[in-house]
Amino acid sequence: MKTHRFIISGGGTGGHIYPAIAIADELKNRFPNAEFLFVGAQDRMEMQRVPEAGYSIKGLWISGLQRKLSFKNLSFPFKLVFSVLKSYLILKKFKPTIAIGTGGFASGPLLLTASKLQIPYVLQEQNAFPGITNKWLASKAKAIFVAYDHMQRFFGNTSVQLTGNPVRSTLISAGSSKAEACHFFELDPNYPIVAMLGGSLGAQRMNEWLETYKTEFEAQNIQLIWQCGSRYIQKYKSQTSATVKVLGFISRMDLLFACADGFISRAGAGAISELSIIGKPTLFIPSPNVAEDHQTKNAEAVVQQNAALMLKESEFNKDSSAKIELLITHVKDEKSQMAANLKNIAKPEATKNIVDQIIDLI
Repeated sequence: MKTHRFIISGGGTGGHIYPAIAIADELKNRFPNAEFLFVGAQDRMEMQRVPEAGYSIKGLWISGLQRKLSFKNLSFPFKLVFSVLKSYLILKKFKPTIAIGTGGFASGPLLLTASKLQIPYVLQEQNAFPGITNKWLASKAKAIFVAYDHMQRFFGNTSVQLTGNPVRSTLISAGSSKAEACHFFELDPNYPIVAMLGGSLGAQRMNEWLETYKTEFEAQNIQLIWQCGSRYIQKYKSQTSATVKVLGFISRMDLLFACADGFISRAGAGAISELSIIGKPTLFIPSPNVAEDHQTKNAEAVVQQNAALMLKESEFNKDSSAKIELLITHVKDEKSQMAANLKNIAKPEATKNIVDQIIDLI
């Protein structure tokens, strides 16, 4: 029986990395003897996260173009040429059955080179508005797997399949009780809990916002899990109390999802996909600092279905109290229609469906 070799590229952020790992895990379940190789940017977080998941990775000397005039852009052509050459050597040696790209600038040189070597590739686009790399690579892709409706307009004649975003299998199969999860976080399961997720590094404006408005949660007997990020834990750890738990990083996301009754989160595609599977009241605060304002478009797509609330950073001083009050109302309502709507847009079979189609292609 043929031994398949899968090469997977995507990174820069967890939103690109974790879907790639989820796809690899499902392929490994189907093909236990298959060989896997990841390709990422040599100085980005995938170089740590992928080996932690048990896979080999090679790094390219590549970065994205700065959208403002910058001296960093002068090195981009050299990085691109170098990365294409290295991708050629990697592909010739590894000889993959198929290549899989999940976005991020590292996938550009690899998949461009794959197309020149007649190696088929597929793309997985997490966002409601596609990234530059995936739009650039779309015309030669065998298929593009997307998480939102009406994405065909971005990708021309390439086959576009609405599958949803792959999520970590531990979240789909999480079976922890709320009592067990609350014990882990040292919180009382008899009172509501809201968790704020600002990403692994943290979000400065979100942290400042919660520091200002946390009294509004406390006044309603709402406990808080405040994931402030590794960059900010020294600044905010003193805010920890019996009802507020400040953490730099949360390793047990399965316990967090079992414990919390509501969420405040950035609106990255991965976060939205995971929170929709959990199906609890959520307030999205999109990051304004991402390419093409992806997060605002992601959140708007969910809010339009009455499945979540959204608060822009530019609205912090104007609408915060009203949005917090609405979130708390839904958190205290065990039959929240908004939470039910969020769960209804989930696609827990996304990873399986993507891998089914990859298998059809090979």
